[in-house]
Amino acid sequence: MPPAPTMRFLGKRIVLGVSGSIAAYKAVGLLRRLTEEGADVSVVMTEAATRFIRPLTFEILSRHPVATDLFESRQEMLHLTLPEQADAVVIAPATANQLAKYALGLADDLLSTLVLNVSCPLILAPAMDGDMWDHPAVKAHRDVLHRRGATILDPEEGPLASGRIGKGRLPDDGVILSAIEQRLLPRRDWAGQRVLVSAGPTQEAIDPVRFISNRSSGKMGYALARAARERGAEVTLVSGPTALPIPPGVELLPVCTAEEMEKALNSRFAWSTVLVMAAAVADFRPKYFTSKKIKKSSGSLERLELEPTTDILEQLAKRRTSQILVGFAAETGPVLPNAIDKLRHKGLDLVVGNNVAAEGAGFGSDTNEAVLVDRTGRVTELGLLPKRLLADRILDAVLALGTPPGLRKKPHGGGQNP
Repeated sequence: MPPAPTMRFLGKRIVLGVSGSIAAYKAVGLLRRLTEEGADVSVVMTEAATRFIRPLTFEILSRHPVATDLFESRQEMLHLTLPEQADAVVIAPATANQLAKYALGLADDLLSTLVLNVSCPLILAPAMDGDMWDHPAVKAHRDVLHRRGATILDPEEGPLASGRIGKGRLPDDGVILSAIEQRLLPRRDWAGQRVLVSAGPTQEAIDPVRFISNRSSGKMGYALARAARERGAEVTLVSGPTALPIPPGVELLPVCTAEEMEKALNSRFAWSTVLVMAAAVADFRPKYFTSKKIKKSSGSLERLELEPTTDILEQLAKRRTSQILVGFAAETGPVLPNAIDKLRHKGLDLVVGNNVAAEGAGFGSDTNEAVLVDRTGRVTELGLLPKRLLADRILDAVLALGTPPGLRKKPHGGGQNP
């Protein structure tokens, strides 16, 4: 279930552009979520979009006429008045064709003409099939739009309309709403802070071609790094092997093993004011490394002797000066007792506990269902949230602790950039 509405967009006027993709039907759900959050939404559809879903659906839910034709109103120049009155323009879904139009300045219908007149935040939620997202032309158009200040979300990976599995699905409603919130209600409440984040798995070698690892995708740590950076912090991300893009403005220190992660974190710990240990560091590693590939016929892997790795967070906690320490407890059983035990045993300020066996909250998912436990004894249970939105909730919980120096509690939603 989506989280309960908070009316965060009350009084905001949003233009929702819908282009010709099979994902156009998902824009109905997004429209409903926007109106539930208090937004006044006007919908603009391309002619191709009307072939996938009728305008009447959007008209009923938005309580506004749906605009589809550049010449439908002789009394009102919609391509001018709609963007002038809008606080944000959101295009969902945005096809590869639409990205090309906006990048090249083509204006052959109402929506593309409207975009040329946008001076408010422009948020694009792509949806496309096959390898289109990674096509050099599409990449070039994205780069142009990024430089012009547009927010372009990454499409999700999964089953596509063609039957293929790939990256091209329209981002989840929660991800789009979070992006709108970041542009309309930007916060700089972490300005001046230095945040050290660990993310992803580690890989512990058995021989030159084999290793032991875990199922961590790194998505939560990367979401935290992105959130802290967007809220004004300097961020260093120490990451195990992942396929994730580096968040803009974040320094990346790539590592592979638990030992490498320990060294990287130790090298930056004194610099940091907050440490967020989101990585899934291997608890054990092979005791012996074989320099040549072990042949299957040798039977040498019938027994694999392991030794424990260093508990990095526990060691860093002993060296802390004024840093805030945030840990994670990934569980397959009772979450709260284990989170409390970890908080007390390691002397942490905040622990984020989640059941990785729960539906929609496992490794590699784009959502988490978490419980936050802090050093004051406060317990906050959060429903299933997109990881980017959960990252903000975690940062808010750190603010609520009132330290380190310079961090002060601010109401959720913040304000405009200073």
